Amino acid sequence: MGFQFPVISADSHITEHPDTYSAFIEARWKDKAPRLVNAGERGDVFVIDGMDRPIAMGLVAAAGKKPEEITEAGVTFAELHRGGWDPVARLADQDRDGVSAEIIYPTVGMLLCNHPDFAYKDACFAAYNRWIAGYCAQAPARLLGCGQTAATDPASTVADLHAIKALGLRGVMMAGNPGQEDYDSEIWNPVWEAAIELDLPLSFHILTMRGGGTPRGPRLNTFLSIIRGNQDIMGMLIFGGVFERYPALKICCVEADAGWVPHYLYRMDHAFKRHRNWLGKGVSLSKLPSEYFLEHIYITFQDDWVAFKQASDMNWRRLMWANDFPHSDSTWPWSQDMLAEQTRHLTSEQTRAILCDNVAGLYHIDIAALPRAA
Repeated sequence: MGFQFPVISADSHITEHPDTYSAFIEARWKDKAPRLVNAGERGDVFVIDGMDRPIAMGLVAAAGKKPEEITEAGVTFAELHRGGWDPVARLADQDRDGVSAEIIYPTVGMLLCNHPDFAYKDACFAAYNRWIAGYCAQAPARLLGCGQTAATDPASTVADLHAIKALGLRGVMMAGNPGQEDYDSEIWNPVWEAAIELDLPLSFHILTMRGGGTPRGPRLNTFLSIIRGNQDIMGMLIFGGVFERYPALKICCVEADAGWVPHYLYRMDHAFKRHRNWLGKGVSLSKLPSEYFLEHIYITFQDDWVAFKQASDMNWRRLMWANDFPHSDSTWPWSQDMLAEQTRHLTSEQTRAILCDNVAGLYHIDIAALPRAA
């Protein structure tokens, strides 16, 4: 394949099995657990109490399909990539793509982050965390799960971080909309402190938060808006002084691409230099906003040739490639061809960092325990 090191995906996903929630959720929530039902022409969908729109499975596992084959409706669970819920099949999927290990995020769980009932989310995420821990335990060197927290309040979130660490999971996907105030408030300081103490990277994934507004024009235009929520949170953490208070904090901005980062760095610095009086009460920054971003924020991206081309204009020690398997945006199973093309102008050090070393260092992955692509 041309890479003399293991290639690691910093953002991949599972496909929640029909019993992911029902088999692991607390008994009092079992009747309301997210469940898979057949909706006729719409195919199989996950129905979630309290959410008007069920989650169709068509886009969940469309990796490898041609554009004309990708459809949201009419797909059954049996048609989905088995590796989405079967860890043994997952290893074969990794081998086919030339990927040695993956940081694994939920799918249904992403959209659950937007549920209005925090107690319900707490129960669902605790069930998911137990399920994904068992999934990853089948191949702990190659399947590296991120747990979920609803961020209901600071105290329960700290407890979630400890529980996720105890399960052996490698990171935490934060719900984008916390239950109390917002993440720049100092009430969340105990969470940042716990993340540092436990050495757990915290992630904000697209589609798990408000942001981006309602785009105008055809539905396809909504695709361009999904990174806005992530950008808003990154800016909030910087301008809210979170990284000023916690210089050891590490945050992952997941699946929001990275080609936009150089302009965003300029725009933040421009805003700070001209309008720093807009900072919140009591907030003082000792560095330029771009410096906080480049040091504290790790960015995952997949088929983003702009990011690869502009790697030298960012901190390429914070860039992490991902294949997004098995979602419709995935580069599976042709990741190796894409990477050979898009990394050809980088130095060998930069290429290895973006495809392997950065994610391995962040999540303490034992590279020696990983297979090389055949």
